[in-house]
Amino acid sequence: ALEMAASAHPGDPQPGDLIEIFRPAYQHWALYLGDGYIINVTPIDEGSAATFASAKSVFSRKARVKMQLLKDVVGNDRYRVNNKYDGTYTPLPVKEIIRRAEYFIDQEVSYDVLGNNCEHFVTLLRYGERVSDQATRAVGAIGFVTVAAGTFSLLGLLWSRSREKHY
Repeated sequence: ALEMAASAHPGDPQPGDLIEIFRPAYQHWALYLGDGYIINVTPIDEGSAATFASAKSVFSRKARVKMQLLKDVVGNDRYRVNNKYDGTYTPLPVKEIIRRAEYFIDQEVSYDVLGNNCEHFVTLLRYGERVSDQATRAVGAIGFVTVAAGTFSLLGLLWSRSREKHY
């Protein structure tokens, strides 16, 4: 019976856990607060939609931090608990994670794939560090295109800037 319960609620999230949501074209990240609620970053120009529905929204400059029910944000997609950086970074105490998260609810934040994405946001809350494999992959993909355009120095500047921001 225990195994069945675990599959119904993947990973049985605990407060402070990182939640990875599998959208059709990308992964969305949220942080579990407790009682079925998560905190996540949603683009402002998508209206009330809880998803990054289009490629355009992924590059949107403005986003809002929202507290929403996990089931509403996941919808028909799959999700799992994925505290994948715990081996590299020490999570902050759960009370501290939740306190930081509550401070951000309904705040407007800037958003971009390279420097400040939904994964950066939740890792900053959990570890006090902005970490993102998504950003690393984006830099790799964009780097390949921009070398041909001769704008590699700009990318290098962005990359070094994002690497040296430690809180």
